[in-house]
Amino acid sequence: MDIKVTSIRQPQSSCPFKSARQKIYGLGYALLVFVYDKKDDPQAQTGLLDIQHTIFVEKERTADYQMTVALRRMVENRANRDDVLAYFEERLLPIDNVEAESLAEEILRSPPELGYLTISNALQWRLQYSRVIEQAGKVDGILRLV
Repeated sequence: MDIKVTSIRQPQSSCPFKSARQKIYGLGYALLVFVYDKKDDPQAQTGLLDIQHTIFVEKERTADYQMTVALRRMVENRANRDDVLAYFEERLLPIDNVEAESLAEEILRSPPELGYLTISNALQWRLQYSRVIEQAGKVDGILRLV
């Protein structure tokens, strides 16, 4: 499990990039996300952190939402390996050809669970939590603790 602390104004954080597989099948670990709003009092030279949400995201739900929706739909529509590979290329997934082919075959055999993060490509993944905040307590695997 990893703990993330983020502002409600821009609910995101960075995460080490291991492989493109994480974007499709999840990070490989659960997340405990604390979302705060910060108010500064310049006269008193103090700040107040108001924890607005505490959310637990099961590891099975830590994949990218848009990518898992699209891949699940492709499998339902009987996509083949070339369709999946073309999708990877279109989405600029940071992956080499050997890994892409292996991952495409795996997706066709075992479609990913629906993820709820937004994961942006970069040297590190950028995780965005707006959807997790919205869906906490409404879907399996995303619990609103506070």
